[in-house]
Amino acid sequence: MTDAAPTAAVLLIGNEVLSGRTKDKNLGFIADYLTALGIDLLEARVVADDEAAIVEAVNALRARYTYVFTTGGIGPTHDDITADCIAKAFGVGISHHPEAIEILETYFRQIGREANEERMRMARIPEGATLILNPVSKAPGFKIGNVHVMAGVPKVMNAMMDEIAPTLSRGKPVLSRTIRFEGGEGDIAKPLKEVQDQYPKLSIGSYPFEGAGGFATNLVLRGRDEATLAAATDAVKVAAEVLFKAGKARGWAEV
Repeated sequence: MTDAAPTAAVLLIGNEVLSGRTKDKNLGFIADYLTALGIDLLEARVVADDEAAIVEAVNALRARYTYVFTTGGIGPTHDDITADCIAKAFGVGISHHPEAIEILETYFRQIGREANEERMRMARIPEGATLILNPVSKAPGFKIGNVHVMAGVPKVMNAMMDEIAPTLSRGKPVLSRTIRFEGGEGDIAKPLKEVQDQYPKLSIGSYPFEGAGGFATNLVLRGRDEATLAAATDAVKVAAEVLFKAGKARGWAEV
């Protein structure tokens, strides 16, 4: 565990995500996973199956963050170009990886499928990369530099994250407290900013919604120091109580 939290970015790759054909489930999973490890996810991008876009995004993100996690585009079809793009981004060659070949040939033999040229495309790995094992469907992902390349299928990606996790540096986990404020966001905005100014190391957000009794907002406080988080939460509770007594809120509760 490190004092300074590692940082991360997620790169979702695929025309099907941008078209709406596939509803992404991977970003939320990765965000929750990294939060539990004390890794700060600071950016997410979605790019098409386009070589220039993928190369540009990978190079920009890997220079900026401790880790980059990509999903999608490592299957057997013509539009699965992620591995080639990662190789180009790192300026290395790409070829069939001996261990990946063995994994896939064994798997296809077991399930009675031909290890044809198209399926064996999934064994093509950039030079210098190490494999990310796939206990679900066997076709591996890979890691090169600080970039982790995973499948787009959520079940497979989830399993790959479990394989990756032990190799990652960790920071102190982020803690959170939530107060449900039954009133207008505009009424709590000023006191909320005052609390934020008093506790600048915390992240304090307001997330409005319409409940059964009218508009309300969840006030979410996040930070790594439990005592500071508790003090800031108490300050927000005081502000909410003042507004309630003034008739500007229907109530509030920590949830």
